[in-house]
Amino acid sequence: MARSVDECSVNKLRKQNKRLKELLQKYKHQHHLQYALIGLSEQASTHPDLNSFYPAIRQLLADYVPSKNFYVVLQNPSSGLLELSYFVDQKDTQSHPELTEQHFEQSLTGYVFRSQATAYFNRATMAAAVAEGKFNLHGTRSEHWLGVPIYQDTQVIGVMVSQSYEQELGYSQEQIELFEVIALYLATAIERVKKRELLERQVEQRTLALTQSNHALNEEIAQRKKALKRQQTLFQIAELATQAIQIDDVYYHVHQIMKSITYAQNLYIALYDRDNNWLTFPYAVDESDPDFSPRPFAKGYSELVLTSKKCQLISRERGEQLCQQGLVERTRALTQTGRCTSWLGAPLKTAQGVIGLIACQAYNNKYEFVQEDVELIAYVSNQIANVLQNQLSQQALRQSHQQLELRVAEKTKELRQANVHLQLQIDERRKIEQQLYHDAHHDALTGLPNRNLFIAQLERTMAHYQNLPEQNFAVLFIDLDKFKDINDQLGHQFGDQFLIAVATKLKQCVREHDLIARLGGDEFVVLLSRLQEKQQAEDVAKRIIAVMQQPFCHQGNCIQGGASIGITFSHEHYGDIDEVIRDADAAMYYAKQSGKGRFEFYHPLLSYTDEQAHRPSEHHLMDLHTHFQSSQVFGADQQPICQLLSAYGEHPVLGSTSFEQLKRFGSDRYELAQVELKLLQSGFAQHQNQGLTLLNCSAQLLEDEYFPSLYTWVSQIDAIEHLCLLLEEPELSCASAKQLHNLETLSQSGVYIGLNNFAKERCELGLLAQFPFYCVLLSNTFSRRLLQEPAYARMLPGIVALTQEANCKLMTKCPQASAERDKLERLGIEYFVGQRSPLAQQKQLDTLTSLASPAN
Repeated sequence: MARSVDECSVNKLRKQNKRLKELLQKYKHQHHLQYALIGLSEQASTHPDLNSFYPAIRQLLADYVPSKNFYVVLQNPSSGLLELSYFVDQKDTQSHPELTEQHFEQSLTGYVFRSQATAYFNRATMAAAVAEGKFNLHGTRSEHWLGVPIYQDTQVIGVMVSQSYEQELGYSQEQIELFEVIALYLATAIERVKKRELLERQVEQRTLALTQSNHALNEEIAQRKKALKRQQTLFQIAELATQAIQIDDVYYHVHQIMKSITYAQNLYIALYDRDNNWLTFPYAVDESDPDFSPRPFAKGYSELVLTSKKCQLISRERGEQLCQQGLVERTRALTQTGRCTSWLGAPLKTAQGVIGLIACQAYNNKYEFVQEDVELIAYVSNQIANVLQNQLSQQALRQSHQQLELRVAEKTKELRQANVHLQLQIDERRKIEQQLYHDAHHDALTGLPNRNLFIAQLERTMAHYQNLPEQNFAVLFIDLDKFKDINDQLGHQFGDQFLIAVATKLKQCVREHDLIARLGGDEFVVLLSRLQEKQQAEDVAKRIIAVMQQPFCHQGNCIQGGASIGITFSHEHYGDIDEVIRDADAAMYYAKQSGKGRFEFYHPLLSYTDEQAHRPSEHHLMDLHTHFQSSQVFGADQQPICQLLSAYGEHPVLGSTSFEQLKRFGSDRYELAQVELKLLQSGFAQHQNQGLTLLNCSAQLLEDEYFPSLYTWVSQIDAIEHLCLLLEEPELSCASAKQLHNLETLSQSGVYIGLNNFAKERCELGLLAQFPFYCVLLSNTFSRRLLQEPAYARMLPGIVALTQEANCKLMTKCPQASAERDKLERLGIEYFVGQRSPLAQQKQLDTLTSLASPAN
């Protein structure tokens, strides 16, 4: 009898073990499908072309399916034929004659394409199908063959094939299913890769076109620079012709200028004495140092210029031709050092005719003169001829010029005095215009920009934001509290001094490129540009409120002012600046109505009219349908320890909005307390069977007016060990003694107490030791700054030490990036609100595997 019972137990255990193995196999299969699809998506996102994409897909399949022999066939949309897109095989090659496109129609691949269904054959079933005439076989025979159609929407566009030449390597049903899933999404992945490949090709073509365009533009710029430089030098030459300097100096300066724009190392100027038929050389510089003494008129290059009366460009070949034609005769043999290979000359023409020439020459192919040099030397020859002509004329008119120069000197002195006076008038007018512009765009009292300048800058900032949406901006609308009382009690003069001091304080709260303006009266605006997040605008508002709370003293009177600030953040829906200013003004009005000395961000509810604000169906929180969102809290071992509930209300305008956001627009404190208590009861009732539940609770419920209702509900809870109330650190740090006493009463009744949004505005370490907190949840702002700013990371060890000593769990919202989570763990944070990490999922899989193994 005992043996029978043992056999029954063994059989039962065997069935359970078999069931566990089946579940494990099913889970592994689903896990493989999931990671295969993730891998397919990653390959489609990372590979730039199909040549690298197909090998990656084959490598991905190799982890799950025998895929050493793998190919993909796609239908050509134009011809309708099946074409080989990718092929790799142990025995055949892609150029095998039996694997070309025309064989696919009647092949096993074409059979799968026509049947639009998955086909799996071994050697025997493949031979039987061939005997039935279903298809023809091409290439080397395989032991196992698997083909899956590739779909695009509902149409088959190709076939994905894997085959094995080893008899023992076949395909299981799970492997076939995985192969089908990959093929189902392959068309989309191929299309993504093709689009990326096309986009990159277009980018390369555009880049090449831009490069060529830039090259052409650079060449054009270089030519223009060269032309401009040449033009400037020509102006210098022309200026020399008008200066009263010696002709020898003119020759020298012309030579130096020409050397800066062309090859003019060897240059000479010759003058022709027509009466004596002689050539003289008043200026000559030549590297071969030939004889430039006066000589009679002969048949040289210089004489050719004088007789032809035009510029002559003579290369070595043309020189030989001129000698052969008898137009030029060489009077001496050329040496190796004095071999002229390029010669350029231009006549000096005056009203009396050609009086000489200017010539440049290059030896031993050092330079080849071109037509551009012809134009240059022609211009220079005209200027030199003008100088010579002027000298001849000046010789006759020098006497009369002396008197004229005296008169000119007197007139020049008068003109200089008049110019000085005129320049003084121009400078004074410019200063007046600048002052007028400044007065038109700045406030006369504070010196700050006025409304006109602010609007102009806001328009430019909005236009910049439309082009670069990642560079956000914010507008702070500031209204001074108690300013009317200051004017009435202390006088307008004191009020003016107060406004000047306010302007100085505001400048200390913003960055250098931010804009502060006075709109009028006690209204100021701040334009913050190049922002990354709303927190930056919030930090500026806090600094302004803090600095405005400092006393202001003048002539023995001291007052403490304040400011109410409305903030609107950049949004793509903003169409003009009036909307931005209107929303910032609405937020400021709400801040003033909510108690002054504070700031508020703009919210769509602030734009409602008074009539809309009194519609109970739209604004009474009691009428809103609510639901809860649960977030698990995981420890260092990746096991959930509790859950955090967040309440949301379905608002008719805002949609699904957190209860904390809706509370900002509630005006009835009693209604808010009743709604919050109702949410606590409802949320805990729905989730108390799921372990420890964290619920947000405001410090308002600790007041004597509402605490009895809260305590009565808590006292009636059976599973009170499953409840933890989270209170906001900013509220708790300002709580009254009675509220703190009521919180102590709650803690003694068995309710867990937690601290929420710790270190959002301040970091009061003393508060951590005041109560036996179950947990402390860091604010999102502080967690972000831990990752970005070393100063905040140095503050964390103190928090970690206090929470560990009090056996309190330090939590934060789990970041999306694993590297950021690792950094927070290294800093000492062990608990995270959010999704479990992939490492924890792998550990769970390993646990199931070990439980299902025969050894267990």
